[in-house]
Amino acid sequence: MSSNPNRGLSHRGVLHEYAPRLVAFEFMSPTKASSKPNSLIFVGGLTDGFCTVPYVSKLAEALEETNWSLFSVLLTSSYNGFGTSSLDRDVEELGKCVQFIRDLKADQTPGAPSVSCKIAIMGHSTGSQDVLHYLHAPNPLPKTKFDMGLQYIVRPELDGAIMQAPVSDREAILDIIKSAHNPNETRDAYDRLVNAAKTQPLAHDGTDSILPMNMIAKVGLPGDAPLSARRFLSLASPDSPASPSDDDLFSSDLSDKCLGETFGAIGSRGILQSKLCVLYSGSDEYCPSWVDKENLMGRWKQATEAGGAKWDMETSGVVPGASHNVKDRGQKDLLDRVLRYLKSI
Repeated sequence: MSSNPNRGLSHRGVLHEYAPRLVAFEFMSPTKASSKPNSLIFVGGLTDGFCTVPYVSKLAEALEETNWSLFSVLLTSSYNGFGTSSLDRDVEELGKCVQFIRDLKADQTPGAPSVSCKIAIMGHSTGSQDVLHYLHAPNPLPKTKFDMGLQYIVRPELDGAIMQAPVSDREAILDIIKSAHNPNETRDAYDRLVNAAKTQPLAHDGTDSILPMNMIAKVGLPGDAPLSARRFLSLASPDSPASPSDDDLFSSDLSDKCLGETFGAIGSRGILQSKLCVLYSGSDEYCPSWVDKENLMGRWKQATEAGGAKWDMETSGVVPGASHNVKDRGQKDLLDRVLRYLKSI
């Protein structure tokens, strides 16, 4: 591979089609090509896709000497698809991926039942919302008028779950408005988007209504991706903290009651078969200065354990100096925590 920073890198592995039009890439070293029984599924955040999060390839290298394979999954919401998708769709697709990989690993290990093949999911940023939604939402999900023929299925159990950089999109947007060069103009764009989304959440034909893309960029959301009124209201959650949206899972001002309905519901759903690992970046640029990370994680831990689920005390915590996607400082610490967590389950 070339050392030229202007050229890309090549990654060896296998591309799996786990469902129609949906794929997952399994990193595989040519010197460690034999099948491994256990699998870690990585889910990126908004606009992420294959290899867009800096530490993913390093994580694959770190797992080479273990019995864990790393899968990077593409969902309908990957890259610029997030704006017209939802957490419900994400977790249904993740459920299909989990079942596909469990069956695949069982077939590759003759005589071993599929239940002996461990599977964990690791979400980055909004991928963390996918992880928590997978663990706490009704299983299967109830049908809504927006499902458009989706076949909701019972989501398979998980042997592990990791949330990395679980920041609040709502608080990030509010922080951008507060710190903008022209806060009044930015606030006006936000108010107009909220009003447009609430007054016309659907187009005249009943499909999603797409918001003006030039206004979306003003509030810190990607301006090159179509964003529906429904998804904007979910990400911005303007009625929070009194009535948080599906995407508003990590805001610091949510009540203990709200946390009990999300983190606190993990235990009763019975999907997670081990401990929950949460890794917050110490220097996350999308986390507002007013958020006390340690205190917030303490409240999440309390809600999780009050609901009967386990919180991993050994590896969970704030990664000192780490940026949102841990592009440099804190990478070794992050990878060490992930490996110790996987070893513990």
